[in-house]
Amino acid sequence: MHAVQTPIIALIADLIKKTPGTISLGQGVVYYGPPESALMRIKQTNMSADYHHYSDVEGLQPLRALISDKLKQENNINIDEARRVVVSAGANMGFMNAIMAITDPGDEVILLKPYYFNHEMAITMLNCKVVPVETDHDFQPCLEKINNAINSKTKAIVSVSPNNPSGAVYPEKTLRAINRLCKLNGIYHISDEAYEYFTYDDVKHFSVGSISGSEKHTIALYSLSKAYGFARWRIGYMLIPEHLLSPIKKIQATNLICPTRIAQEAAIAVLNEGRSYCEAHLNHINSVRNMFYDALQRIDDICTTPKTMGSLYFLIKLETSLTSMQMAQQLIEQYKV
Repeated sequence: MHAVQTPIIALIADLIKKTPGTISLGQGVVYYGPPESALMRIKQTNMSADYHHYSDVEGLQPLRALISDKLKQENNINIDEARRVVVSAGANMGFMNAIMAITDPGDEVILLKPYYFNHEMAITMLNCKVVPVETDHDFQPCLEKINNAINSKTKAIVSVSPNNPSGAVYPEKTLRAINRLCKLNGIYHISDEAYEYFTYDDVKHFSVGSISGSEKHTIALYSLSKAYGFARWRIGYMLIPEHLLSPIKKIQATNLICPTRIAQEAAIAVLNEGRSYCEAHLNHINSVRNMFYDALQRIDDICTTPKTMGSLYFLIKLETSLTSMQMAQQLIEQYKV
């Protein structure tokens, strides 16, 4: 565990507590909460004795059915005998489940830079090796570099699109190529799609699980935390090959037993509301994003900001001067959501 980095979000949170008035832009948390119907469902639930018992390890059946419908309607993914849905306590747990199920100590997992720090932590905790692969100047994957990083110890390639932390959205053609590379090499494609709703300027998100013939080697991770303002409830879900269901259930039963019933009930209401609930909020985020980006371009003498088409993040390179930091603080105050 000494080789595992301390979570940067926890470190920043401690610094913020010690410095009142600090504004943190480091964590992907939206400004709004879940729909009122989620709270109403909890209040109206019949709290009989069996409500408090353990439930299915892979999640409540009504919730999994709603997820299957959502995947079909929004992601063009049909759930059949070749694939299964597992509800997890957030997409981070889904990633840990996946890595535990497909690796042994000493195995390697390819991450595309810049990568999500929790992914690196999970891989390192399991005594596996992170193989970082550079992306291009627009943070897009370089297929030749990815191919060159694959060897006999490689177990998976991880793609995150829309990306955390770069905000890059990977085109369908690129994701198809990565998925095909995984199939040809007998390894898994882990596709983190937690920010699937956060795309801008008519750019569309593509789900790799919709690729014909990808069923046996594709693991897709989703989350309610972002678009539905549901982060603290800790509900995400996994789309996995059928042959991984047994090991992943063993892993989740050991770590969690099952996601909390009350959060799953709220998630049922959230999914019944559907994507339309998120759209108005996402439109507001988009308008603020555009204003913030335009303002950053007017101070390009002190910062560089590549315009990416997804997620909640800006990558800003600031000159380390007091004037620069003061100007950046004023900008953040003016355009914060």
